[in-house]
Amino acid sequence: MAHSAALLFGLTGVFGALIRADATVITFGRAAFALVALALFALARQRPLLRGLDRYKLCMLVASGMLLAAHWVSFFVAVKVGGVAMATLGFASFPAFIALLDMLVFRERIGSAEAILLTLVTLGLVLVTPSFDVGEAGTAGLLWGVLSGLMFALLAVANRRAARGMDALGLAFWQNLVVALAVAPFAAASLGAPTRLDWLYLGLLGVFCTGLAHYLFVKSLERLHARSAGMIIALEPVYAIACAWWLFAQQPSARMLAGAALIVSAIVLSARARAPSQEPASAGS
Repeated sequence: MAHSAALLFGLTGVFGALIRADATVITFGRAAFALVALALFALARQRPLLRGLDRYKLCMLVASGMLLAAHWVSFFVAVKVGGVAMATLGFASFPAFIALLDMLVFRERIGSAEAILLTLVTLGLVLVTPSFDVGEAGTAGLLWGVLSGLMFALLAVANRRAARGMDALGLAFWQNLVVALAVAPFAAASLGAPTRLDWLYLGLLGVFCTGLAHYLFVKSLERLHARSAGMIIALEPVYAIACAWWLFAQQPSARMLAGAALIVSAIVLSARARAPSQEPASAGS
C-alpha cells in the first residue's frame, strides 16, 4: 500500500503538467474532487467528520488548510515553470525545513543526523540547479518547488497540533475544504478554461492522487512502522522523474540524477531517524 501511495503522490506533478490550467484552478479542482471522495468514503464507512472538532482545532484546521493551499499552489507553479522533475526535487527539500523548524519552534538541538540531512539536501539542490540565474526556467521552477517544500514543512509542524484527537480522514476532509474555499476567489475567473479532458485529469488528481493516496498511506501504517512507510514515500521523487521521463521525454542529466540521489538519501535518512512509533504528520505532495 505504501508503494502505491508513493506512486500516486509521484503522479501529482505529472497531472499538473498535463492539465492546461493555472495553479489556482488545479489546486481548486484537486481539493474539490478530493473533498467529494473523502465525504463519500466517510459516509460509506460511517466515520463522523465532526469527531474531536472544537474551536481550537477549527482554528488550527483553518491555518493548516491555508498552508496546504500555499503548498499546492506553489508546487503546481513550479511544475508549470520548471517541469515535473525540478518541482518534485525542490519540494523534496522539506525534511531539511522540518529539521530547521524543530530547532526554531520546538527548541530541539540539531544532532549529527540532522546536520547530515541538511548537508545532503543543500548539496543535492546545488547539483540539481541548472543555473544560478533566477530568470532561467529550470532554476525558477526549482525555487518554487523549494517554497512548496517550506510550506509543506510548516504544514507538518501545524498538523502536530491539529491532528491530536482527530481522525485522519476528518483532518484531510476539513483541510481540503479550507483549500477549496481559500483558492476559489482566485480560480473563479479561469474555471471555464479547462477542457473536458482537463476536468477528467483534475478528477483523477483529486480522487486518486489525493484522497486514495492519503488513505493508502495511513492504512499502510497499520502494518508498517512509520519509519518504513516514510522510507517508501521517499521514492516519490523517483516515481515522478521516471514518469516525466517516460511521458514528456524530460530526460534528467547526470548532474540532476546525482542531486536527486542526495536528496532522496536525505529523505530516507530523515525517515530512519524517526522513532518507530512516531507517525508522520503528513505525506506526499
